[in-house]
Amino acid sequence: MKLKADRATLLKALAHVQNVVERRNTIPILANVLLSVKDGRLTVAATDLEIALIEEVAAASAADGAVTAPAATLYEIVRRQPDHAEIELDHPGGDAPLHLRAGRYATKLVVLPTDEFPKLDAGKLSHRFAIPAQALRGLIDRTRFAISTEETRYYLNGIYLHAAESDGAAVLRAVATDGHRLARVEEPLPEGASGMPGVIIPRKTVNELRKLLDEVSGDVAIALSETRIQFSLDTMRLTSKLIDGTYPDYSRVIPVGNDKILRVDTNDFSNAVARVSAITAERHKPVKLSVARDLLVLSATSPDQGTASEELDGEQVQYESSPIEIGFQARYLNDVTEQIKGHVEFCFADGAAPTLVRAAGDQSAIFVLMPMRV
Repeated sequence: MKLKADRATLLKALAHVQNVVERRNTIPILANVLLSVKDGRLTVAATDLEIALIEEVAAASAADGAVTAPAATLYEIVRRQPDHAEIELDHPGGDAPLHLRAGRYATKLVVLPTDEFPKLDAGKLSHRFAIPAQALRGLIDRTRFAISTEETRYYLNGIYLHAAESDGAAVLRAVATDGHRLARVEEPLPEGASGMPGVIIPRKTVNELRKLLDEVSGDVAIALSETRIQFSLDTMRLTSKLIDGTYPDYSRVIPVGNDKILRVDTNDFSNAVARVSAITAERHKPVKLSVARDLLVLSATSPDQGTASEELDGEQVQYESSPIEIGFQARYLNDVTEQIKGHVEFCFADGAAPTLVRAAGDQSAIFVLMPMRV
């Protein structure tokens, strides 16, 4: 194998795939990236056996072939070359080292046999559809904060993606919950997604996909089965195993009939939460909301630091129901309000029941928060 590629092109591909590589693993080949050259195109691939990422880039090749090289080392070498450097890779075959040259710089990297590299076959993917990259970003951004990190409930360690019906319309719905908060976000159901199985996309896959989406416009092609999902974005293809489990009936925890509605400017509310919660360094610091007609008082107490409170009223707050006091973790309040622009609506039942949160005038995303004692 022999090729030349400009630093920027090669570095971008290596940056993408080396994120997939597990830093700590007991299988040496999984620390390597697979470089394959054919017909003037370079394919760069990496996998951790759960996720596989393949990217194709332009390269001037003199000889087709394939080789594996240490992903982190190769990335660092290319990253430290001058901006407009041309990288030359030359591998004569077998267990000979990979020669890398850039200007006056030269190095040799130890390789592992390509036949040890896992096959990246996604199998038969029975359902295929496309979704705008911006819509997919929205589904991820407004749900992933609620993904559980508790490994014992592994089926909550991802985003549940499925076809559903909302007010008579077919939708693609993303759901995440950790038992303390829930996020449910919808987009119009793409053509071809009807009948798709409900799938749980693992947290690591969600995070890697979200990084790639920052560099993509247009549509993302999605293909899936009951065990795997594949995202095709421009010259990149991300394939992942799905979480093998049954997602709980989340609809049972979404409250219905919460008729005490507080409407407040999102920025004013978020800033007030941040200010009053600064009184305590506790991770699970609670903030109490005391709500009366067109008045909201936020307060927090710390045994060591004292107390803090802030009032919001006038044009900032709209509330016409009976007074209520309820407490939430400050972090959970911030996680939800970060997803909402304009005005946020809190729909209460009482001080101990789950609260429904949504953007005023937007039914495409709803959030549920469990209260805590304050």
